[in-house]
Amino acid sequence: MFTGIIEAVGNIQKINPKSGDFELVVDVNSLDMSDVKLGDSIAVNGVCLTVTQFSKTSFNADVSAETIRCTKLADLTSGSKVNLEKACRPDSRLGGHIVSGHVDAVGRVESVLANANATDYWISAPDEISHYIAEKGSITVDGISLTVNQVEQNQFRLTIIPHTTEQTNILDWVVGAKVNLEVDVIARYLERLMTAKPKSEGVTMELLAKSGFLK
Repeated sequence: MFTGIIEAVGNIQKINPKSGDFELVVDVNSLDMSDVKLGDSIAVNGVCLTVTQFSKTSFNADVSAETIRCTKLADLTSGSKVNLEKACRPDSRLGGHIVSGHVDAVGRVESVLANANATDYWISAPDEISHYIAEKGSITVDGISLTVNQVEQNQFRLTIIPHTTEQTNILDWVVGAKVNLEVDVIARYLERLMTAKPKSEGVTMELLAKSGFLK
C-alpha cells in the first residue's frame, strides 16, 4: 500500500528483456534504501513492483506481461525519470490518499496551460474508468496523489504547484505523453457494493431479533 507522496525521482539504468516480459534496473538517486529488503514493494510511476535485487543506489524488479499490458512501463527507456515511493508503514502519515499501486488504465496529457504560479494539466482517461473520477476527489497519476479540480466528460484538470513539479517527473508530462492512472479505491468498492447482487434481503426486524438485538 502507498500514499502517492513521491519520495524520490529515479532513473532507469537498464531494461533487460526476459521471454516476453522484462527486468528493470532502477537508479534510486536520493531514495533511502537502508530499510529495504528482498521482496519489498516499491512503486515505480505508480506501479507496485517487487524488489528482486538491491544495493544502496539501485534495485531490480521484474515486470510481467500483464503489467506491461496495463501500464506505460513498456515506454520506458534507459535514462527515463521515474517517480519512486516505498510501501508505507502502519505508523506513517497518510499524506496523500490510499494507493494500491495497481494501475487501472493509461491516460493521455491533452493540454498544459499556465495558471499563475501553477500549471494546469488536462488529462484524458479511458471510458471504462472515467466515471470513477470526481471533482475535488483524489486520483493517482504516475504514482502521484493529486486532486481533481474539474471534470468534463472523460477529461479532468489537475493544477500542479511548483513544489510538486520539482519533486516529481511532471516536467515530462508534455502534450501527448502517456500517464499511469489509478482511481480512488474507495470509489471502486462503493460501486461494487451498490451494484453487486445481494445474498439476502439485507437487515430485517426478524434478522435483528434472531441475532439478539431485539427482545
